[in-house]
Amino acid sequence: MSYLFKPVDYKPILDLQQTELAIRKIKDFFQDNLSAELRLRRVTAPLFVLKGMGINDDLNGIERPVAFHIKDLNEATAEVVHSLAKWKRLTLAEYEIEPGFGIYTDMNAIRPDEELGNLHSLYVDQWDWERVICKEERTLDFLKQIVRRIYATLLRTEYLVHESFPKIKSQLPKEIHFIHSEELRQLYPDMTPKERETEICKKYGAVFVYGIGCVLGDGKKHDGRAPDYDDYTTVSSAKLPGLNGDILLWNDVLQQSIEISSMGIRVDAEALKRQLKESGEEARAELYFHKRLLEGSLPLTIGGGIGQSRLCLYFLRKAHIGEIQASIWPKEMREQCKSLNMPLI
Repeated sequence: MSYLFKPVDYKPILDLQQTELAIRKIKDFFQDNLSAELRLRRVTAPLFVLKGMGINDDLNGIERPVAFHIKDLNEATAEVVHSLAKWKRLTLAEYEIEPGFGIYTDMNAIRPDEELGNLHSLYVDQWDWERVICKEERTLDFLKQIVRRIYATLLRTEYLVHESFPKIKSQLPKEIHFIHSEELRQLYPDMTPKERETEICKKYGAVFVYGIGCVLGDGKKHDGRAPDYDDYTTVSSAKLPGLNGDILLWNDVLQQSIEISSMGIRVDAEALKRQLKESGEEARAELYFHKRLLEGSLPLTIGGGIGQSRLCLYFLRKAHIGEIQASIWPKEMREQCKSLNMPLI
């Protein structure tokens, strides 16, 4: 079911031509700065992978991938990627990237099960990145350090946008706020996870909610995570488990928080076994990617995805992701958006 938020008295700051120029400026600047900040080299990524190898991202485990058969491979089935969380780790091993360095790429996906609206489209474009780390860096402190570096890139990008288009005022706070999903639940116990994110983001402007995928004190999860890429059940001396999370920004136009990035320290062999067992997915251990990880032939990594269209939507103060990217929308939504000064590409 599609959902459209209708901001009151909305008027785009930039026209269509200015918007296209701004999108290119933002994307070029951000990826160059992210690459320098995290020491990442650009690589070429696949649009689809073979089914049954455990390489495609299963997201929450219920989203259907777009699939097709390959004539010259005896009708083998290929799937359009949901993201490149596992593929990147295989690539780091193949390229023999050293700790402290990594890769990034443009990821394009089709997600037919998305609920279409201001922030969700059938088409997903993001920067997928992955960096090799040492065993000693599998800590919450290191995760926060990387988040702060990404946030520094966001701050620089917002300054560029303001300098290029002075009518767009800077809004990001100087620092990003960190909170565990269980602490967030305790702050707002009577709210849904999305409502909690909205409240905390409205208060701080920029928030990193970590520990996403682990079971909270009320027996529920803040949000779902596939059990075979992020380590969300870390057993350590930390008070609360979880070495992954989401970067959330407060959006004044939509009066809600928006997720810009999902990221985390990836599972090692121990965490993979633990999370597969917890989720009842132990059969995945026989898939190609999982065998490689369990046998120790894949590096320890940290990685994530950063939404390109969402980032542009935020920095350009747009009300609908269809003002940034070309996609398919319900006819009624297109008509409503036109009447609300939200021209969809």
